[in-house]
Amino acid sequence: MDVDIWAWVADTQRQLHEAGNTGLAIALGDLPAQAFEGRYAQLDVMAPAVAQQAEELELPWLELFARHWHLLSRIGDRAQGVAALGDAEALMEFARREDTKDCPSVPAAVEALAVCQANTDGPGYAAERLAALGAALEGLRPDSPAYCGLVTQYVAALSDKGEVEQAVTYYESAVAGRKAADAQVSWELAAAGVRALLAAGRTMEALTELDAAKEFPADDPVAKDHREGVLRALVLASADRKAEALEALPDLDVVGEHPRDWVEWARAVRLLDSVISNTWQLGRVLRQWMAYFETMGVHHGRVELALIAGELAVARQGIWQARALADLAESWLGDLRVSDGLPERVAALRAAVDAAVPPPPPGPQPELVAYFDAADGHNADPERWVGWLWPLSGTDLEATRRHTTTLGFLGYAPLGADILWKTIVEDADPAAAEDEDVAYLTGVLIEAEQDERLERFAAMLPPASSHLALARLHRARERWTETAAEAEQSIASGAQGMVELEARRLLAGAAQQLGDNVKGAAILRDLVESDAGEEEDVWRMIVMATASEDWALVREGAAKIGMPIESPEGPIEEEWHLVRVVLPVSDGSRREVLSVRTGPATARLLIPQPRGMDYNAGDTVVVDPRPLEPVPESAEEQENYVIPFAGVAMLRPGGYTSWFFDGAAPSEDDWTEFNEVLAERGWPMWVYSDENYSVTHPSTGERLQGVYGWIAVPPGVEAVEVDALLDDATERWSHPLAWLDLARSAGIEVERHERITKEYGL
Repeated sequence: MDVDIWAWVADTQRQLHEAGNTGLAIALGDLPAQAFEGRYAQLDVMAPAVAQQAEELELPWLELFARHWHLLSRIGDRAQGVAALGDAEALMEFARREDTKDCPSVPAAVEALAVCQANTDGPGYAAERLAALGAALEGLRPDSPAYCGLVTQYVAALSDKGEVEQAVTYYESAVAGRKAADAQVSWELAAAGVRALLAAGRTMEALTELDAAKEFPADDPVAKDHREGVLRALVLASADRKAEALEALPDLDVVGEHPRDWVEWARAVRLLDSVISNTWQLGRVLRQWMAYFETMGVHHGRVELALIAGELAVARQGIWQARALADLAESWLGDLRVSDGLPERVAALRAAVDAAVPPPPPGPQPELVAYFDAADGHNADPERWVGWLWPLSGTDLEATRRHTTTLGFLGYAPLGADILWKTIVEDADPAAAEDEDVAYLTGVLIEAEQDERLERFAAMLPPASSHLALARLHRARERWTETAAEAEQSIASGAQGMVELEARRLLAGAAQQLGDNVKGAAILRDLVESDAGEEEDVWRMIVMATASEDWALVREGAAKIGMPIESPEGPIEEEWHLVRVVLPVSDGSRREVLSVRTGPATARLLIPQPRGMDYNAGDTVVVDPRPLEPVPESAEEQENYVIPFAGVAMLRPGGYTSWFFDGAAPSEDDWTEFNEVLAERGWPMWVYSDENYSVTHPSTGERLQGVYGWIAVPPGVEAVEVDALLDDATERWSHPLAWLDLARSAGIEVERHERITKEYGL
């Protein structure tokens, strides 16, 4: 994006602040940070909202800005292809409009479309990318801020077209022009040059170039370290310097969060297969990555991953998996515009599979099910077990169950679905199938996303099982009204045993999702009282009964699991222990709030929240009492551990109002006294700033340690009372504290607080 756009951002923020659109001004400045820091849940909500508000305010540059950063977050680190292609094309059209064509960020729209096309099918879109990028680069000065991004994509497009020497030449010319203009080369541009050199077989030159770029500034500084590590590992592995490559390669748990880097990481791993742990776990992860690419329309990337994963599978004797991956890769070739060289690689993989020798089974074939059941769950290799059980699958029911379940676990649910379908539907009478086998096939079909096939299967079953199978499908797809209807029909059709038990659980869960906690709790109460339910049913009943404030039922459930309640009747409002309640935020993110647990499924929030939140200190919320993370095992770790619970619903608002304060931090004694004054009033206070926050001394300009946070006051406390207390508590401080919104509400010394805010740069 052109540097002028950042000046425009600052100027637009100022104008929005002055017009009273403070929230929009803050959001405008935060969008790039959300994109780079991976706060995608937040960005996916906030960016469209900013774009919509910009459209309503007739601010097309702001709309372009918001739409661009949202798109960039999708096609950058998240590597979306077809899933984002329509939006990338629409953004390009929007950038060509009369009221946006002069915006300095227009080149970013060209770059974004090229990135999205590269994600989808790099070689297939190479010619289109080169034409659009070439037009955008025509007449563009090398010192332009848009230059590096456009050139990076141009070099990548040349490489994808197979013109790797031309890509290297173009890269070297662009770098020379950039340096001659006394402008910095971005790390991303240097990385594109490294990849071109590597593709041209000039490995040592690629390594030299990568070393020289180590200190180059990155367009995406947050991602630079792990991206540099992946590329360095690939270059070193290509140079057969495997020990150094292995050291440079980021761990799987690091790169696993960054789809953009998956193919390059897999290429490096393939070259390092003799020195890495080439295990079934790696194969399972690569299959999960392919599934993500399927969803996002990353056509070329999923073929590349399938071929690499297949080669790795052959190397560890995962013969069946390599064959399945060859089939997948071949089936995906039809989605590519250009498939040059890929059919030959598929054929080579098939030849390697045919030449490979599978590992011998651990025992005689008739005893393999017993061996499977006796295997150590931690050390067993499920990939090998799939191969060993395959000859029995489809003929021996016990072997088939284990085989198809394991296939699903490894990411090959459609293969398991085909086998189970043949066993239960084609070779037998599905209406006479055991409940366990119906559940197996239903689950596998849901996992394989074969909804239409599941509906056909349900039509072959007795009524109670048929409705239950459909209820399972609707539950998996979060269609709660349909889930409830099918579960009720299953029960009404005479469901018995495990079918009835699951139908009632599904009905209770659907009732909760639809907001009918009374109904859900009553259904689970019947299960609990009949002793057909389990402890989890009791807890779910407690949660729903709490949400509907049926305290007698909550006490009944607590007694069932041996949890003592001190009060004999009425609302349960006790003081138990500290917990962390995880609550949703309207911008799509989540926030942990320190709270005190007040009952089996309730907690009272302790921390003041910013204005505009749906909850605040003093609110009592319903929580799901299943910890969100494992509780530490050692007593030492447990001592300071605070359990996190998911917030379910608001039970009883406390009615507290939050007021913001900001300024230079006082002395330690003054701060302690300030806390004591607020504690005496029972007004919760929380500091949101950290040690890096500083303000400006109005006289000397030196930086001072700053502090800002929120104070929450209970209902009935007027703004003038809060203002008076804060004024009295801070009057002897070396530097004044500002509470501008409070002053405006109270109508007291507004100009004074405006002056403090301005002079200290708050």
